[in-house]
Amino acid sequence: MTLQEIITRARTQRRPQWLIDAIPYARLIGVEGNLIGDELMFRLQSCDDNLGNPTLPALHGGVIGGFMEVSALLYLALTVDVGGHLPKVVDFSIDFLRPGRLRDTFSRCEVVRHGRNIANVAVRAWQTHSDEPIATARAHFLLAHAHRDQGGA
Repeated sequence: MTLQEIITRARTQRRPQWLIDAIPYARLIGVEGNLIGDELMFRLQSCDDNLGNPTLPALHGGVIGGFMEVSALLYLALTVDVGGHLPKVVDFSIDFLRPGRLRDTFSRCEVVRHGRNIANVAVRAWQTHSDEPIATARAHFLLAHAHRDQGGA
């Protein structure tokens, strides 16, 4: 099955995990996607392999950033018509607000702006309470049709 078919089926069948399972990095760090009503939420499973500081223990900042970036990418692919191709990350900016402890981490995304070529997605990650984020981020993505218009793959 092609990636385009996986994206389409995951969207129409409301099965975000099908797309997540097609992305090796998302599988590696333990990302899960769940629909709660019409809201799409992501979970990073608690896993010792994601530790950055075993003394605290705390998650590696790169894993938190990777989780948030892949959450934004998945959210965009599952909620906006991206033409059957994954958008390309143009810019990603993260603010770490609290230590990420070794426990499940959750994220929610919001498309702030969606233009013809670029989409801007805001991401919030938390562990115990959604109103106490461990990090916030914003990401800009080049949409697949814009990349093709410029002669890209």
